[in-house]
Amino acid sequence: MTLSELQSFDKAAQAKRNLRSAIEKVPAWLGNTPTICRKCYIHPEVLNSYMDGNLVLEIKSQVESELRSAVENMKPEEAAVLALLRGRLTKKAEQSQGADIKESSSKRRAHAA
Repeated sequence: MTLSELQSFDKAAQAKRNLRSAIEKVPAWLGNTPTICRKCYIHPEVLNSYMDGNLVLEIKSQVESELRSAVENMKPEEAAVLALLRGRLTKKAEQSQGADIKESSSKRRAHAA
């Protein structure tokens, strides 16, 4: 989840720097070079989704659809943990969207001045 820890971006150049930074952290966990990690361990659609600015939202959507049916077979304690995790993911997505909106309006005001 290294990409989700990075700040939002408004330009492709910043997104690429964020990707490079995240990819440089992965080899420490896997014992490989950044090039090998990017080519062999990181799916290209994860990178594309990040570049599109939709990574957190797509993960949230996918998790919710996969787990909707799984809740029926869970113990109450498991369902409670799932609810906690869903809430945290929703909060993270909302923070990401809020930061993007706030940053965009600040830039528009600065550009207008």
